[in-house]
Amino acid sequence: MKVLVVGNGGREHALAWKLLQSNTVETVFCVPGNGGTAILENCQNLSLTATDFYGIKEAVQTHEIGLVVIGPEVPLAMGMADYLQQEKIPVFGPSQSGAQLEASKSWAKAFMKDVGIPTARSQAFTDEEIAQAVAYVEEQGAPIVVKADGLAAGKGVTVAATVEEAKAAISESFGGKFGLSGECIVIEEYLVGQEASVLAITDGLTVRPLLPAQDHKAVGEGDTGPNTGGMGVYAPAPLVTLEMMERVQREVLEPAIASLRDRNIDYRGVLYAGLMISPEGDIKVLEFNCRFGDPETQAILPLLETPLDEILLACVNQTLAELPPLRWKNGASACVVMAAGGYPGDYKTGDVITGLDQAEAIGAVTFHAGTELQNGQVLTKGGRVLGVTATGTDFDDAFAKAYQGVEQIHFDGSYYRRDIGHRVRSPIA
Repeated sequence: MKVLVVGNGGREHALAWKLLQSNTVETVFCVPGNGGTAILENCQNLSLTATDFYGIKEAVQTHEIGLVVIGPEVPLAMGMADYLQQEKIPVFGPSQSGAQLEASKSWAKAFMKDVGIPTARSQAFTDEEIAQAVAYVEEQGAPIVVKADGLAAGKGVTVAATVEEAKAAISESFGGKFGLSGECIVIEEYLVGQEASVLAITDGLTVRPLLPAQDHKAVGEGDTGPNTGGMGVYAPAPLVTLEMMERVQREVLEPAIASLRDRNIDYRGVLYAGLMISPEGDIKVLEFNCRFGDPETQAILPLLETPLDEILLACVNQTLAELPPLRWKNGASACVVMAAGGYPGDYKTGDVITGLDQAEAIGAVTFHAGTELQNGQVLTKGGRVLGVTATGTDFDDAFAKAYQGVEQIHFDGSYYRRDIGHRVRSPIA
């Protein structure tokens, strides 16, 4: 079978890499792909954009592709899965109505409230209700969280330590910082605890969780500084115990899928629950996403033993209940993100990356997030550039290999956190 993966980040490189490990996958095409997929054996980049519905349909027909996997949230929110389904093309990814779970935070909060899924107290406001939004913040006090309603590439959330900071976030969002995505905001209570991610795959009838993961969103060591798309991640997250996974299945995943089905929403893809776990062990859903997480996918897939194409096709064909239990490798997986200096603010692109082969030689897998191949050289092309990943017998082993891999790689101004996984690693003497 030939598979087409839509997207150009580290998640899509990891999906292509994992799909090609299957005996039944011959070639993977990436639209548009990146420098990593360009040099991956049996993988081919196509010079289309990730939102070119017609171009992707034509590519599927030209190359006789048997499955399309949509990586990013934007094409899902635009209705790409609906379009391809109408063209009788097998596609992994929820419909546009299902993608509202990520594309509209106010819709998702109303959905959770209606279904009885535990989540933070919140209220939504439009840009015509700025006075009410400010009054709400003054009444609730700080810390408090202000979120742009729509898709903002992971940058639309402000955890305000003071009322003034929250007011500034309201003003920025309504002032156009996030474009149309910020014309509505959700203001919610600040929750105390640790965040974890549970990605589940579903055919709309059955839902099965993958291994839980925990990522580091803050740019600075000690989990300080502004939030990013993710500076590193590890799996399986010890914080999410077997008992807690059963609760997530029972209290979050199954009710969500049942309610989507009751609403006649066709949801065949990933249901990603971003969780806050309190010190007492209470679970609340911070957000739902409608796709594989990035960088969580980079840590989870190296531990997966069941062929990925079998899982995705079972979701597409609504036969997930018939699939045997997913098989996983023992041990742990760690991913450290190498970013361009200045990220998540302004950063430079076009720098040559060296040492990729050396990192690979010591057992690290390097997933490209923001790169391109030009004249035989891999160059930087994004804020998050690489996700250097390794598996090991335990977290100490996995992180040692990942950081050894990082040390082999160089590009001007590269930045990475040295404390990824600090909660699960042994203290360094």
